[in-house]
Amino acid sequence: MKLDYKKLHGILPAVIQNAGTGRVLMVGFMNEEAFRQTVESGRVVFFSRTRGRLWTKGETSGHFLTVREISTDCDEDSLLIKVDPAGPGVCHEGYESCFHWRLNGADWVEGEKPTFDPRAVYRNAK
Repeated sequence: MKLDYKKLHGILPAVIQNAGTGRVLMVGFMNEEAFRQTVESGRVVFFSRTRGRLWTKGETSGHFLTVREISTDCDEDSLLIKVDPAGPGVCHEGYESCFHWRLNGADWVEGEKPTFDPRAVYRNAK
């Protein structure tokens, strides 16, 4: 099997799921090098589309994502990566998951409370 990086111009979406709870934590993107480094290191490495470079989740915060399992979909153009997260959350806004907003009628509301103070963890936090 060979992953199909062509459909999205050299990258694949990677859904990151907590292996213990099943909760989706975030979605990132990987190019071939990020995928290779993820497999080799056992820690999730992404390709930043805005910065145009590789980055390891946790390199600033210490909230690394240790890989437990990697799957691909039937089209071989998306990844599901089950992880053991280090730290209280993965979201740069201080939440366990990047998916912390909930649609309530016509309004988006905070669906949970932050699990850490991002200003204490990230250099450029809001």
